[in-house]
Amino acid sequence: MRSLEERLAERSIQAIEECVCPGGIVGIVKTNGERKFYPFGRQTYSEASSFVAEDTIYDVASITKSIPTASLALTLLDKGALRLDDAVMKYVPEYNGGSAESVAITHLLTYTIDGVALSSLVSKTADEILQFVYSQKPTSKPGSVFRYSNTPALLLGLIVERVFGVGLGQAASDNFFRPLKMKRTGFLPGRQLQSEIAPTEMSGGGELRGIVHDESARVFAREERVVGHAGLFSCAPDLVIFLEMLLKGGKLDGRRYFSNKTIRNMATNQIQELGDSTGLGWELNQPHFMGKHSSVHTFGKTGFTGCSVVCDIERDVAFVLLTNRTYPKRPADNSAINVFRSDIADAVFEGI
Repeated sequence: MRSLEERLAERSIQAIEECVCPGGIVGIVKTNGERKFYPFGRQTYSEASSFVAEDTIYDVASITKSIPTASLALTLLDKGALRLDDAVMKYVPEYNGGSAESVAITHLLTYTIDGVALSSLVSKTADEILQFVYSQKPTSKPGSVFRYSNTPALLLGLIVERVFGVGLGQAASDNFFRPLKMKRTGFLPGRQLQSEIAPTEMSGGGELRGIVHDESARVFAREERVVGHAGLFSCAPDLVIFLEMLLKGGKLDGRRYFSNKTIRNMATNQIQELGDSTGLGWELNQPHFMGKHSSVHTFGKTGFTGCSVVCDIERDVAFVLLTNRTYPKRPADNSAINVFRSDIADAVFEGI
């Protein structure tokens, strides 16, 4: 029987040969704190490119929605500074499109509101994007349909900033990254880290490296503004710290980050009545990237660039997969990366 290391190596080589991604890293953590890392390949397909290291930094794209945006909102819920039934307009009065008064925090955390495709607004300025989002009228009753888009996390990020009284990046650093010692995680990375960041795409004749890949988030980044739906850069060792904290019930090294109730809500379906599945702030029980062994309480998140995180408290294990599958250009669909994600998940869960 092949070992976990052998299975991961074999599948990673196949992914490189099939041009799913030029390289990446798998990081695994158990509730007892045991951690293992399996880097593979290079930052690009060029033989002159740097090999992926254990701490190579990746643009994790929509993982930003859960770490840190939804997580910050959940800490505010724990503290009583937010309530799930609070109207979004209470904190963002500019959000005043038709029926906006019925959109609540819970709808943002479960993606049960309509959202405009922010990618269609990239020719606008940051403020123009916000004004467009504020004025949109939901086409369906909030809470009546699951509809994934960037809009809920964008709004949630604004709420987090206004309640904390600081920017989203600062709130994330103060509440998670600094106390958890996630030293290579943050937004708007400086030029000194460029060589340690895997590029995401060739664009305009050059590489996107250390510049957020999501086009709408990039509009804000040009003004050095951070948004809730994309823009986080991180590495496997940092992300497994966060996942270990979740495995341990929201507590790590003597500090509590989440209540037991909030951890349960992350791993419990919030929209069963809609015939769909999502946790509070996290995707839930999605075999297409969590593998065939995912359960009704397995939660995680993916990023368009090819990254994913998965946490299974019942199995005492969590893992991260970081890749730049969008390099040198984004593929036509998600089929190849999802097969790879699922195979890695199967290997991890079977390997334990």
